[in-house]
Amino acid sequence: MFDRSRINAFAKQETPFYYYDIALLEQTLTSALEAADTLGFHVHYALKANFNNRLLERIRDLGFGADCVSGNEVRRAVETRFDPGKIVFAGVGKSDKEITYALNEDIFAFNVESIQELQVIDGLAAGLGKIARVALRINPNVDAHTHQYITTGLDENKFGIAQWDLPEAVETLRKCRHIELVGIHFHVGSQITDLNVFKSLCVKVNELNNWFDERGFRLRILNVGGGLGVDYHEPDAYPIPDFRAYFSVFGEFLERKPGQEVHFELGRALVSQCGSLVSRVLYVKNGIKKNFLIIDAGMTELMRPALYQAYHRIENLTAAAADNDNTDEPPLHYDVVGPICESTDCFGKEVPLPKTQRGDLIAIRTAGAYGEVMASRYNLREEIRYVYSDES
Repeated sequence: MFDRSRINAFAKQETPFYYYDIALLEQTLTSALEAADTLGFHVHYALKANFNNRLLERIRDLGFGADCVSGNEVRRAVETRFDPGKIVFAGVGKSDKEITYALNEDIFAFNVESIQELQVIDGLAAGLGKIARVALRINPNVDAHTHQYITTGLDENKFGIAQWDLPEAVETLRKCRHIELVGIHFHVGSQITDLNVFKSLCVKVNELNNWFDERGFRLRILNVGGGLGVDYHEPDAYPIPDFRAYFSVFGEFLERKPGQEVHFELGRALVSQCGSLVSRVLYVKNGIKKNFLIIDAGMTELMRPALYQAYHRIENLTAAAADNDNTDEPPLHYDVVGPICESTDCFGKEVPLPKTQRGDLIAIRTAGAYGEVMASRYNLREEIRYVYSDES
């Protein structure tokens, strides 16, 4: 991903910054669309993964829809000129202000997560003289076999309508005069690499699709969410997920009724590998038990390791670009940490790297999703900077 000329150019940049490989982004997006189009599937991009304007423009231009989980994400999608007819608004805690904004923009649908939310949207739509299209987000109680903090489809999670509440939800829908039920929605978690999880989801979707059909609801949309994982350990070996295998699971196991559309909400799988966080070594602290690399990026720039204990591959770019005669030397092991005044400000422990010194450039890979969007100003840090591969 980084040739010598690129690394030499990085050396002239102020760090830390996010580097986005636009060519890889486009290859990934095209691969996803081609695999989805083969089966007639529709893909919405999940803005929560990354709402960098340059990336959003490329995603919009290729025809993706937008999956939003806040009113400001809806606003960003509208301002970036996504087709409102392809914008969906999910989220367990939509405020009246957010709902009203989305209604006025005539977005495609709300993914509704509670019976009370149905009633609130119906009332707000009535006040505006509008009909709100909704899909019921149902908690399928399917285990994603991923980190507990990014699992969303179990009974113990806050997301979605419990299956035992569906009869009441149906009765509520029959009373709502300003709501049109267009589909059902599911999302079981994130960073899922076992495709059998999606097979289990299909079984549940089929069951509930029939349940609604038997009660007179002809659903137009089956929204099965996203969650497809990426390879954090070998980003160069597997830069693009196997979208064909992913979509094929749903093509084979999902039982669509005539005229039904299948919608997806992919985020991480589309943008993770195109982004890296580039930082510079400030200090090297060698000790008896630990060697520390203190870099100028911190948990304020990339929260995932502190929040989820997430793994990211860490590379010494300066060593990679150098003409080094000591390539046979064994690596040293470093704890790579940032400057933030928190012990959780650590990107990796015992990371094997070539001998590293002050001023070396470090890349933290696969940071295109849930990196920039989670950045903060804690410790009064500076705003994050960006470098794009198609700019000189």
